[in-house]
Amino acid sequence: MQPFDGIRVLDMTHVLAGPFSTYQLAVLGADVIKIESPHNPDMTRIEGATPALNEAHYGTYFMAQNANKRAMAVDIKTELGKQVLRDLVKTADVLVENYRGGTLEALGLGYDDLKTLNDTLIYCSLTGFGHSGPKRSDPAYDIVVQAFSGLMAANGELDAPPVRVGPPMVDYGAGAQAALAISAALFQREKTKRGQRIDVAMADAALMMMSAHVSATLATGIPPKAHGNAHPKYAGYATYHTANGLLMIGAWSNKQMAMLFRVLGDEGRADDVEKTPRGEVGHRLADDTEFLHQEMPKKSADDWEALLNQAGVPASRVRALDETLAHEQVASRTVLQSYAGSDQPGYPSALPVAAFTYEHGGPALKSAPPKVGEHTTDVLNSLGYGHDQITALRAQGVVI
Repeated sequence: MQPFDGIRVLDMTHVLAGPFSTYQLAVLGADVIKIESPHNPDMTRIEGATPALNEAHYGTYFMAQNANKRAMAVDIKTELGKQVLRDLVKTADVLVENYRGGTLEALGLGYDDLKTLNDTLIYCSLTGFGHSGPKRSDPAYDIVVQAFSGLMAANGELDAPPVRVGPPMVDYGAGAQAALAISAALFQREKTKRGQRIDVAMADAALMMMSAHVSATLATGIPPKAHGNAHPKYAGYATYHTANGLLMIGAWSNKQMAMLFRVLGDEGRADDVEKTPRGEVGHRLADDTEFLHQEMPKKSADDWEALLNQAGVPASRVRALDETLAHEQVASRTVLQSYAGSDQPGYPSALPVAAFTYEHGGPALKSAPPKVGEHTTDVLNSLGYGHDQITALRAQGVVI
């Protein structure tokens, strides 16, 4: 048994953050029904690495966070479509949406409208800035929130223009926060027998992912400066060129820095750093950095990675993603799992599932990402709609 077996989730989200939140519930057993417009399905369906899949509305961007879901296409702007959604809500435990603030309320499908149909419904709204404040109605994507939140200004090289983080980390961070909030609300409902309204903001998620920077800025009034791959105080917490490749060293503590120097054969430097008060380690920065720049080119990044890790010093060669995905460490985990059809040309051979495992009933990939409207008939049948009703809805363009 998986944690969310028997839980029905209505997924009215698109792009990355919202679909990722419901995907995390789906891989843990929830019956997630992805609800899309017949005329304007999730835009990520046409985005990805394989042109033929994009043309088929099955892009790799979509596939990354929509497996294990069922899909139905219904036009909720029509009165008949609204009724279909209301019928679904009566059967649901959770509804997740990421429309711009006020959109569903204007359609009569906001939280206050739907809770009258199902007073135990957990309704999660995921937007760029949340439902309060002067920016509550402003549109947003990951990069916009990176710019607004200070994340972009904290990234990049020293004394250079801000650089956005490449992968959409705010989207996935917000999705993870939403999945946590929904999980907690389901647990809370077991005790209170009450539904819940959840307001998740991508901008808030960005601040949560910078918690240490946020607390430091609140204490001093000084925002963090970008410093690239070199820490402004600790020489052992930086990247260095080696004989072959770039190495990231994570010697943060004095003990780890001392061990780094011992691996490099400088016992005196190791003894000195062990005796240096933590607040004064930064005074060593220039000298220690110069020493490391001299020593690291004497071996390859792979050799240093093995030697330093064996000595308890965190370090890794800087790898491209294809190298990481081919590494035996990734193969030893269940973070990537195959799915039906994954052996087809141009398809991802596996999909990311979850960053954790359980002893039993853990995250699992059980079905491929759905095509547009693939399960519309099945879902409507489960609600009691007959063949003639479904045919009529299709003829009117309410569903596909």
